[in-house]
Amino acid sequence: MARKLKLVKGAAQRSALIYGMRLFGPLEVAAIDDAQVRLADGSAGRVAMHLIEGTRAQIRRQLMQSIDAFFELLDEEPAR
Repeated sequence: MARKLKLVKGAAQRSALIYGMRLFGPLEVAAIDDAQVRLADGSAGRVAMHLIEGTRAQIRRQLMQSIDAFFELLDEEPAR
């Protein structure tokens, strides 16, 4: 009996997500700078840092919305 061919989609592109998180008191933050990332080829890249203020529940809700929006935008970009 002949075997049916099963189409397998190629493996997903691998990535590295650079992310940091820390809670501060409401009046502790004076400024936020971009973080610098040194790449394997010797060049440098920048990572934008973001500020979300509110209660823990508000921060969590906004963070989850931001993560969802990030991946929606990423999915719209042409593959590299």
